[in-house]
Amino acid sequence: MRSRPRRSSAREGVVTIADVARHAGVSTSTVSYVLSGKRAISATTSARVHASIRALGFHPHAGARSLASKRSSVIALVLPLRQGMHLPVLMQFATAVVTSARQYHHDVLLVTADEGPAGLRRVAAGAMVDGLVLMDVEMHDPRVPTLRRLERPSVLIGLPADAAGLTCVDLDFHRAGALCVEHLAGLGHREVALLGAPRVVYDRDTGFAHRTRDGFLEAARRLRLTAYAQPFEEHPEAVQESLAQLLAHHPGLTGLVVHNEAAVAHVLHSLRALGRRVPEDVSVVAICPDELAVRSSPVLSSVQIPAEDVGRQAVELLMRKLDERAVPPTTLLSPMLTHRASTGPVTR
Repeated sequence: MRSRPRRSSAREGVVTIADVARHAGVSTSTVSYVLSGKRAISATTSARVHASIRALGFHPHAGARSLASKRSSVIALVLPLRQGMHLPVLMQFATAVVTSARQYHHDVLLVTADEGPAGLRRVAAGAMVDGLVLMDVEMHDPRVPTLRRLERPSVLIGLPADAAGLTCVDLDFHRAGALCVEHLAGLGHREVALLGAPRVVYDRDTGFAHRTRDGFLEAARRLRLTAYAQPFEEHPEAVQESLAQLLAHHPGLTGLVVHNEAAVAHVLHSLRALGRRVPEDVSVVAICPDELAVRSSPVLSSVQIPAEDVGRQAVELLMRKLDERAVPPTTLLSPMLTHRASTGPVTR
């Protein structure tokens, strides 16, 4: 009995890289290079290969792809959920990382446990992820020495005190704090205060909070303003009590900078409850996402927190490192202040 002739894999419904090569009239290695991007292929040839892939319905096998490239096509976003963090803003950063990673055909493993260096070693072990993006960076972050030793590339959204050997991207919070002071000084305010993050954030030595405070105080000294800076809790009762004490102790205070997204609405409500008009009696400028600023009443003058840009750049930097391309050690985005209804000239 004669055996039946073997049908091609394409007719069986399983399209292989060899089928794509035959259809496109190129070698299998050329198809492989088009898929991996490891070697430059002409635009014409690449277009022909992709046309064949679409025509045949070819889907590269994920496991084979990973073995061939030694990559998992997954990156880790290490975002420990800690006390004093404002979840809506954090999720803006996380969403930006996820959507940007998809543009590079990578998925994102979200790591929320606060495990410190041990957690980094666990995530980076084996072939679980290709690289790591870290958030909530402290000035003297205990994870930094481990990052320098890991074989997996990493990018920090934040800036530690010693960034040597690291790749960091963030808003220039030091400049953001200074910009708010300069805005108020330009309107004639001579006594200003920073209502900062909850105390636990400063106690944890979180970088963005310290840098904002330093920039605020340095600009106030340079411009010869009287300035105060203190942590602010985010609960309504605590905000009103702290604000009442601040205004009672400093009756000449006319300008407030709020760097605490969860407290913004409570600050505005408390000022009204204390009989202070915004901006006639007290001008208020915030460092916060634009959507929070524009839905406040009155709409807030603000320095935007560019979560989408920061997350996108973090992923781009990581992908460049994965491809062994050079990256700048530190990328700081310049802050921009938008003048809205909550700040005005001193009237008293």
